[in-house]
Amino acid sequence: MEKKIKESVGTLLAHIIKVDNRNVEEEVPLFCEIMGQDFDCTEEEARAFLYEIMDKEYDLDKHIGIINQALCDDRISKFHLLEQINHIIYSDEISDEDYRIFEQIKNKLFEC
Repeated sequence: MEKKIKESVGTLLAHIIKVDNRNVEEEVPLFCEIMGQDFDCTEEEARAFLYEIMDKEYDLDKHIGIINQALCDDRISKFHLLEQINHIIYSDEISDEDYRIFEQIKNKLFEC
């Protein structure tokens, strides 16, 4: 389950980078830092994972569901995840679309 959560959290974070057409290379350090803190990923592992996500299709709702199931009763961890998403958003220009996505993720995380 830990591997699924790791993949799902990484996908949510990468989604913000991807939909905003950000410079991936500029976002790598922050992505690596977050994945390293939360999942003990090495920088190389996190970098490879980010680039892999950027190049593939994924079902965002599925990943939110995995996280929601794993953290159903852990509101603090959900807030921590939202804080990390917010950190990614603030690392570049902020758009209305960024916060529409943020609100969508937030609402789905707290459906449980």
